[in-house]
Amino acid sequence: MTVFALGLNHNSASLDLRGRFAFSLDQLAPTLLQFREQLSRGARSSNAPAEATILSTCNRTEIYVAGSGAGVQPAVDWLAQVGGVSPAALMDHAYVREGSAAARHAFRVASGLDSMVLGEPQILGQMKQAVREATDAGTVGTTLHQLFQRSFSVAKEVRSSTEIGAHSISMAAASVRLAGQLFEDLSKIRVLFVGAGEMIELVATHFAAKTPLHMAVANRTLERGEKLATRLGAEAVRLADLPQRLHEFDAVISCTASSLPLIGLGAVERALKARRHRPMFMVDLAVPRDIEPEVAQLDDVYLYTVDELATLVQSAGEKRQAAVEQAEAIIETGVQSFVHWLGQRHTVPLIQALNAQAEDWREHEMSRARKLLAKGADVDEVMEALARGLTQKMLHGALAELHSVDGEQRLQLAQTVSRLFLRNSPRSPEKSASEN
Repeated sequence: MTVFALGLNHNSASLDLRGRFAFSLDQLAPTLLQFREQLSRGARSSNAPAEATILSTCNRTEIYVAGSGAGVQPAVDWLAQVGGVSPAALMDHAYVREGSAAARHAFRVASGLDSMVLGEPQILGQMKQAVREATDAGTVGTTLHQLFQRSFSVAKEVRSSTEIGAHSISMAAASVRLAGQLFEDLSKIRVLFVGAGEMIELVATHFAAKTPLHMAVANRTLERGEKLATRLGAEAVRLADLPQRLHEFDAVISCTASSLPLIGLGAVERALKARRHRPMFMVDLAVPRDIEPEVAQLDDVYLYTVDELATLVQSAGEKRQAAVEQAEAIIETGVQSFVHWLGQRHTVPLIQALNAQAEDWREHEMSRARKLLAKGADVDEVMEALARGLTQKMLHGALAELHSVDGEQRLQLAQTVSRLFLRNSPRSPEKSASEN
């Protein structure tokens, strides 16, 4: 069984490159099926379909794969094609983790140790959602189910047993902090939220705590935007009306699943002109971008991306380092447990076959014993015949193999047979040699 993770994140790739490989939630199921079909083309027909899960957030896109014939290179080729780059160019910014390293990576991601904001809790929910989508698509089997359930368990233990998240600054809190540096009083500003997903809801909740003068929510689906706006006590705005109303807002925070920017340079220039160049605070939390990057060059705009928000995250010194070390120890214990489980999975078919064979032998000898007893045979003789029959069947294969090979191969086989059948026995050749 092969298990590996292929991905790129905020440490290995730029924001714009990550945007090439981003998948929205409704894209995950069809994309997973397409990916698994691609893998199966290069695999032997006897192999079961590979298991696969895709985790796609603003900070990372990762593919987790498990299967008897799944290979890394087909996955690299597929992902490169999706992003419109060559496999070599992709691997300049991507990483591959295999076996225990894949489990360790998954556990660290779930626990927030691989996040831009150390210890942030949102990634765990995103990973759980990714697993649900893959499960619904039918691409999660026993191995990935075990990997992710153990990831969630490890993350829960890290969260409850360490202070890894005690001083973390979320993207939402970082956005409010930056706005507070630009505007003296956040209760006097007008804020626009573009999108209505989990991230926008989180940011909006943080801003709402500062009681801004006015809040509005613009979303592609008006009904969903109205639902969030009602909870916030905000105004619902049609996305199509955004260019005409952009100038009304001092702060704009955007995070949608759009594949193209929703707020262009021209729209912001017109808004600044209408505002008589009063400053605008803008945060683009989307991958790919919602706001054209050229907007950052305008004199009266303060635009921040998810990567730039990372500069606000401050270390908590020795206390944080101790928490990290404690979390890593918890993760390592989880990794060893998963590796042990995975190793046992390799022998499951053999164990099942051995049990089935032994059961066949037992049934055969029991049937013969019953027939002899029915004919009035002596009970002791029948029991003796039953035991002898089982013993001969059990030893037949090993003895036949010993007689069929010669030389060094026979010596190695003899040592294996000795370990299997003469363990802790005084008749063992190894024990007899040591006593002479």
